[in-house]
Amino acid sequence: MATRSLLKTTKLGVYSRQCLKTLGQQRTFTTKLTEQQQSIQELVRNFAQQHLKPNAAKHDKEALFPFEPIRQIKEMGLMGACASEDYGGMGMDYLSLALAVEELSRGCASTGLIVSIHNFLYLNLVNEKGTPEQKELFLKDFTRNCIGCFALSEPGAGTDVAGIRTRAKKDGDSWILNGTKHWVTNALEGKALVTFATIDPELRHKGLACFLVPVDTEGIFRGKKERIMSVSTSDRAATACTVTLEDVRLPDSYMVGQPGEGFRIAMEQLDQARIGIAAHAVGIAQSALDTAISYAKQRVAFGKPLTRVASVKDRLTEMCMLVETARLVTYRAAVDVSTKNSAMAKYIAGRNAAAVADHCVQILGGRGLSVNYDGERHYRDARGTQIYGGVTDIQKRLVGHFLLKEHDAL
Repeated sequence: MATRSLLKTTKLGVYSRQCLKTLGQQRTFTTKLTEQQQSIQELVRNFAQQHLKPNAAKHDKEALFPFEPIRQIKEMGLMGACASEDYGGMGMDYLSLALAVEELSRGCASTGLIVSIHNFLYLNLVNEKGTPEQKELFLKDFTRNCIGCFALSEPGAGTDVAGIRTRAKKDGDSWILNGTKHWVTNALEGKALVTFATIDPELRHKGLACFLVPVDTEGIFRGKKERIMSVSTSDRAATACTVTLEDVRLPDSYMVGQPGEGFRIAMEQLDQARIGIAAHAVGIAQSALDTAISYAKQRVAFGKPLTRVASVKDRLTEMCMLVETARLVTYRAAVDVSTKNSAMAKYIAGRNAAAVADHCVQILGGRGLSVNYDGERHYRDARGTQIYGGVTDIQKRLVGHFLLKEHDAL
């Protein structure tokens, strides 16, 4: 059965109003998924098992961007998951997207990251904050054909977003941008950037503006793939590179919002991004647990399978609890979006994924250190989730800040 037909039979082609995005909407959290959410979870899990998992190691080792899986994911509608149906999207809620990212990441962490960043950082921003003209240019094709990117970090500004030095200068009805962005995931394959520049560095966060930039604009230069240990590297299936802007001229209509609103826009989008990275981390952790259980069932030591060795059984139990804890806090963040909840989800999910992957390597023993087995890949992938989308140190500070704010204790 064709993927699109399958979507229609599972009632995902026209997404029900029960699953409208929950941003700004009151909802009591429950661990019970709706029928539509369960359908998405099952559909994507089966897809990942059949089409992603068998090739994940190959894509990782040979640095092959997953073009064919991404094409299939586009056909499923997941590259326009939360976008309005008027622009070719599926109109899903954030939890449904998080479920999809988790299952994709369970099959292939690189593919899960590509889908997460495209949706949570690029597509949702244009869908929710773009003008009708911007949606025609930067949303419609991106729900079906193109990949979008998010260019925020710079050589001297990562966590410190207010320290951005890319300049935006007004010139008549245009803006001229100059600067350099680092770690731009999907930039080599993407067709447009959400990027941020300052109209005056002295204004810090009050001077930031958000722009939509076609990557084929004159003055855009993409550098070589970055070489990093985790999924978003030249040595892995997902790619990241430096993007340089030299006298890039953009019409005034390509600015999202108004000058000075860029910081707020970036922070609101990062709240979403942390949900995506948390779901990504849960998928990696679940895959590491799957790998450890599969190996422990087959490996015999002291005359019995490793699953009957007390120390291994204890590790598997600990892994299970870490995965479920991360999953629950991630789902909570997806249905009750706030800076505190998304930061808490990313902190716990990233930390737990790293711990689960470490247990996986330990259970596999020598094979856990070998690049010929999945444990080593899970270990690298899990570590990255504690960095991109905001380092764990900052997530912890955010949780503490909003906790004390809630109790009027700042």
